[in-house]
Amino acid sequence: MVSDAGSDAANQTTGSTGDPEPADVAAALAGAPSAAASTTSTAPTRPTSAAAAGLRHIRLTSHPSQGPSGAPALRWGAADALERGPVVGTTTNRSQRNVIGTHSGSYGVYRALAVAAGNLTRGHRADLTDTAPTDLIGPYPAWGDAHKIVAIDPWGAQVQAVFADYLAQGYDIRPTIAVTQAHIHLPEVRQAIAFQRLEPDGEVLLDDGSAVVTKVAIEPVWWLPGVAERFKVSETELRRALFEETGGMYPELVTRSDIEVFLPPIGGQTLYIFGNPHDLANPAVTLTARVHDECNGSDVFGSDICTCRPYLTHAIEECIVGAQSVAHGGRGGVGLIAYSRKEGRALGEVTKFLVYNARKRQVGGDRADKYFLRTECVAGVQDMRFQELMPDVLHWLGISKIHRLVSMSNDKYDAITGSGIEVVERIKIPDSLVPADAKVEIEAKIAAGYFTDGAVPDEARLAQVQGRALT
Repeated sequence: MVSDAGSDAANQTTGSTGDPEPADVAAALAGAPSAAASTTSTAPTRPTSAAAAGLRHIRLTSHPSQGPSGAPALRWGAADALERGPVVGTTTNRSQRNVIGTHSGSYGVYRALAVAAGNLTRGHRADLTDTAPTDLIGPYPAWGDAHKIVAIDPWGAQVQAVFADYLAQGYDIRPTIAVTQAHIHLPEVRQAIAFQRLEPDGEVLLDDGSAVVTKVAIEPVWWLPGVAERFKVSETELRRALFEETGGMYPELVTRSDIEVFLPPIGGQTLYIFGNPHDLANPAVTLTARVHDECNGSDVFGSDICTCRPYLTHAIEECIVGAQSVAHGGRGGVGLIAYSRKEGRALGEVTKFLVYNARKRQVGGDRADKYFLRTECVAGVQDMRFQELMPDVLHWLGISKIHRLVSMSNDKYDAITGSGIEVVERIKIPDSLVPADAKVEIEAKIAAGYFTDGAVPDEARLAQVQGRALT
């Protein structure tokens, strides 16, 4: 576990007993110089008290909470919801918090901005009336296995039911998972109907070309000991890196070793389920699935430098066929798209566009044999998606067998099978769906280990695969 030395230092700074009185922080916000400010200034300003400025003292959370009311205990991996305890990441009553960070991932910053701007009342409590899941998922055995699920809260969709007593006592507990139903409309699906690859059945696929889905939004909830184990590092190393590489955004990472759960400020996941969600947990029902990482340029706007949208829409078509009845040309199973917010291999879109420029401008042009090199030159690494945490959502759904995995990624396949889920068949993207400018990407990835049922290109072949220049 993490040393408490940092916690001791923090307590000495803010007061080791009772609530801290960080006068320096409050005074600085009020416009007064802090005690640590330089004394060489030739134009001293009149100190203004925090109270006079209408500001409240900032209460740091880098020390254990004080007072009779405390945070509920979290026993990660407990099979029973009440034994496990609720995740309390709200700021309404800070003495009840039992996690580092807050809800909504990166959108928590917008919530803070709304409070600062006066658009959102500080301490607003969500009215959860009629927000319960449209489809009840689980619980499944993996929910009680601390080694199977470390990156999401398995009880996050059912807080209104399983933690009703806590809510009645005034605890502000927010769902970290929401389950609803929707119809999705895609031009590629309508095209598949026109070319008679798909047939509306009135259940999975409607006459207007829309597909009926169960849709699930999931926020990340990290149990730090388990995350560290996945990455084969110590918890201390993980906490320190998270603290330092976020610019010290969360001091509790290094001062509060007693808090093991972190709500990271990153994007979450969205699931699209075609067919009965309960069939996902039945290994006898054919499951067609794709795990897809976000690519805004291709997925939304149709950029042709990669295969992301074509592969995604092909997977959706496969999921529809997989979920439809045999009488309608389907497989009588269930389909799943798991969509993760990991833009640009989790390097971010700015980095991705810089890499695009570097690839297109390098000597010899955009070539498959230099595909990964340009990314490493800009980002220092080829990929930061780290699929180690990806299988958690599959275990949350109760999945033990994927009959048809619509993915060529060796990293995703290794992570899924390494977590104990069987994969029967892998489905590659049809060659006809690969845009001309995306051949650089797909050939480079096949050479690096992506699944293919064809020949693996050698170095000479890769050097011949070129994309177009910048225009």
